[in-house]
Formats: sequence, C-alpha cells, structure tokens
Amino acid sequence: MRVTEKIQAWGHPHITGSHRTTFEVTRAQDVSRSGDCVIAVAASKGAHGLTPAFKRLVRDERTQITVILEVDGLEDQAVGWGHPLLTLSHPEDLVARTSSFKCPRTVMIRANKAARDLSRSLIHRLHDPHQQIQLTFIAEKSY
Repeated sequence: MRVTEKIQAWGHPHITGSHRTTFEVTRAQDVSRSGDCVIAVAASKGAHGLTPAFKRLVRDERTQITVILEVDGLEDQAVGWGHPLLTLSHPEDLVARTSSFKCPRTVMIRANKAARDLSRSLIHRLHDPHQQIQLTFIAEKSY
C-alpha cells in the first residue's frame, strides 16, 4: 500500500538548514535565526492535517517514508521510517529525524538526512521568502 501527501511551503531569510539531526517544515509564518532545523515556513499543513490513510501507514514500523523536496527545478529527497508511537497530532510542524525520538511533530524517524545534509543549492534558494517549496511525502509499507 502507498499513500502520498503534498505540502506547499515557503522560504524565509533566516533559514540556515544546518541542524545535525532533524529538518522541519512549519505552518508558522516566521522563524528565528536559532531555528536551524526549519527549512520552510507557512506550510499548507502540519502533522495533524495529514490524511487518516497516511497516518495509518506511518504508524507501522514496516512503512518507509520518502520525502521529495522540490524548489525551482532543484530536487532532493530523504528516506526514513514509521513507528506505532508516531501520533502526528501537532497542528503546526512536521519533523523528520535521524534519531528514533518520537513526539507529536515527528513524521518519520531514522531518516537518512537532516537539514545539514540537504542540497545546499536548494537551501540557499529557500532564503528567499518568495520561493515556494513542494514537499511530497510518500508512505509505502514494506511486506
């Protein structure tokens, strides 16, 4: 089984994309310079807004989650895993983690990339608040 979620978000002048263990997309309109995990703001949805079908798949540790990030012709992707304890209940944020830490904001754990591992060209373009990013989350259960 496979379920896809599409999310649009925007760049911001304070985006550094330098965090070592996570990357985050938020519905918030602003981010401080210390928010080094945030790669986009003004997202079209947070974890709570994801579809029930997507959430069901993510709550299975056999589910692989791929997120494709597209900015102005540039593309990067990260891959991680689901877990039964992912509640996906946070109204604002979606966080991908290289660790196994779980909280209401976590959309995938054991990801192969954090913010600092994403394409520097892609992150650089996200310094522009008029730059849109398209995120495609794909949850696919491995049998």
